[in-house]
Amino acid sequence: MKPLVSVIMGSTSDWDVMKKACDFLNEMQIPFEVNALSAHRTPDQVEDFAKNAEARGIQVIIAGAGMAAALPGVIAASSNLPVIGVPIKGMLDGLDAMLSIIQMPPGIPVATVGINGAKNAAVLAAEMIALCHPEIAQKMKEYKAGLSEKIVKANEQLAGKDYQYDFRTN
Repeated sequence: MKPLVSVIMGSTSDWDVMKKACDFLNEMQIPFEVNALSAHRTPDQVEDFAKNAEARGIQVIIAGAGMAAALPGVIAASSNLPVIGVPIKGMLDGLDAMLSIIQMPPGIPVATVGINGAKNAAVLAAEMIALCHPEIAQKMKEYKAGLSEKIVKANEQLAGKDYQYDFRTN
């Protein structure tokens, strides 16, 4: 089994955030790999990774980065694969990372999720892969159905609460 998704982070200090992407991919039984690569400290390895990912069977790259957040853009510049950037909260509450990732020049797009949004990055990657993998498409339909079921259950629990000034009890 070859990985379909590559989860990359600028350093292992990003693991607590990026672990959420790995957890979701694992839950969906989507083969993935995870590595730490730094656009500034290991630029040659990042370029080599980006240029060879497609040949290794990778279909989507999730790249998390904080502060200067160059990693997703550097990967996108050297690869034809879709790259999903995860801005990681650090300085300026992650806004610096988010702006660095979303402000790419024309022709070098990086899809970007919210700050620390690694799980959403994995969901988006799964949706992309599902276009060519019916078994993953089915898992994603089931996952999305499960989300609505959570809200139905939450509303049932809320309906059981009784407050004097709650408009539902008047």
